[in-house]
Amino acid sequence: MISADLSLDTLGLYCPIPVILTSKKIKEMSAEQVLEILSDDEGIKKDMPVWCKNSGHELMDLIEAEGVIKIYVRKKEVAEADKTNK
Repeated sequence: MISADLSLDTLGLYCPIPVILTSKKIKEMSAEQVLEILSDDEGIKKDMPVWCKNSGHELMDLIEAEGVIKIYVRKKEVAEADKTNK
């Protein structure tokens, strides 16, 4: 089981709000911290991996159980994220 430093509850919110809130929250975090995102939006299963790839952050896991999707993202250094976007 992955240990998260912070959790973001986006239950009941739909695309693009969960990704927007994730982007805002991760900016407040330190590098290497892990954010757990809770969602019930099926679209997040496609949206979050794309956002992680584009932003340079690490998608650690995506777990779905009982209608709740838990996504774990590790924040990477801004410089490292910038390199992946070029």
